Amino acid sequence: MGAGSSAGIAGERGLSRTERLDRLSFNRAHGRLLVGAGVGWALDAMDVGLISFVMVALARQWQLDSGTLSGIASIGFLGMAIGAGLGGLLADRIGRRQVFALTLLVYGIATGASALAGSVAVLMALRFLVGLGLGAELPVASTLVSEYSPKAIRGRVVVALESFWALGWILAALVGYLVVPTSPDGWRWALAIGVVPTLYAVVVRWGLPESVRFLEGKGRHAEAEKAVRQFEAPAGIVHDTPLPQDDAAAARMAAPSARTRGRRVRAGLWTAEFRRRTGALWVVWFMVNLSYYGAFIWLPTFIAGQGYGLVKSFEYTLIITLAQVPGYALAAWLIEVWGRRATLASFLVGSAAAAGSFGAVGSGAFSVLSGPGWLIAAGCLLSFFNLGAWGALYAVSPEIYPTRIRSTGAGAAAAFGRIASILAPIVADRLVRVGGQGLVFTVFGIAFATAAVAALFLPDLRQAALEE
Repeated sequence: MGAGSSAGIAGERGLSRTERLDRLSFNRAHGRLLVGAGVGWALDAMDVGLISFVMVALARQWQLDSGTLSGIASIGFLGMAIGAGLGGLLADRIGRRQVFALTLLVYGIATGASALAGSVAVLMALRFLVGLGLGAELPVASTLVSEYSPKAIRGRVVVALESFWALGWILAALVGYLVVPTSPDGWRWALAIGVVPTLYAVVVRWGLPESVRFLEGKGRHAEAEKAVRQFEAPAGIVHDTPLPQDDAAAARMAAPSARTRGRRVRAGLWTAEFRRRTGALWVVWFMVNLSYYGAFIWLPTFIAGQGYGLVKSFEYTLIITLAQVPGYALAAWLIEVWGRRATLASFLVGSAAAAGSFGAVGSGAFSVLSGPGWLIAAGCLLSFFNLGAWGALYAVSPEIYPTRIRSTGAGAAAAFGRIASILAPIVADRLVRVGGQGLVFTVFGIAFATAAVAALFLPDLRQAALEE
């Protein structure tokens, strides 16, 4: 990968810090950042996935109806909607790493406390706090990784980050399969495992770098230069010049006031330059959230409702979840070959077709498509295409805004999408009562198709440098 020391210095002279980062190949420093952020991402997914298995157990132990269960699922997504917006704003103000660590701490403690809940009201209150942490973390982590990734492979690296979601959901499925059915309090032990993120928050706080672009925007040039050099060192690029000295007074004078920042953010997302991409991005986020969470939060319950026992429904869900991994792998390859827009739209079209297939199998309308084999096959297709689309979406979201509103823009889109995730469990419950599983997945298929159309209006920034 790298040139030697002297050649490296000469080759980097006269370039900005972000240009120096863009010129690097993927190295150990990128790998540490990817894994460090990815583990947090996987823990997020594990927590979101666990509630789908816990709901099945709670329905039996606490004798809860589907309306109450949908409320338990939705309250967490309400927290995620608020958290996504706040997390993006905070990340642009106090830093990506700080918010990432704080959110891990919040949702880890709240998840562990959920294991002790003795009533629906207490569980819902704690799930709201869990959602706050989860919602704030995801757009912040993707922004941090995107800002450090070389432009030639930036999309691929962000999809690789998003693939940790599959790992977390698989862990949730394993915990659901191996722990939840073991005893009446198995769901409590499953939630207790969710306290792990509180420990990992310490690793994140001290082990991951802060965004170079954020540091420069705050006048912290010595820290920014040190961070860049940490990524250049594995490439054999070393510097014999001292780190620059920061002028704290100048940095304070250069920093905009809170009122000015607010005006810039509000204007920035919806100016003539950005309104088309903002509108298209929000539509994609909304439709994907509606379909994904409407389907996967209820998936073990849908399968159990077709006559399969608790253990069998968890087993089938685990198999379906495994199909997420090749979906991410293909999206990660295609996103730098086809581009962001084509990859995202294609996977959304595939998701629409898979949703229709799963609905047809679950409705029992076609006798030839009955049985667990068809159910698992249709579910695997839905899992494959849907999670590939998620990977492409997370790659696109932070790229389309400049540095000063990057986290805010990604967080605002995620927050708007979380409105759909709040509605998703309730909508799925109502639709299944009216028209069964066939109607539910027909609606989700239409939502995926709508998202595919909206994706065509997004810019494709493959191989382009991030805007400052």
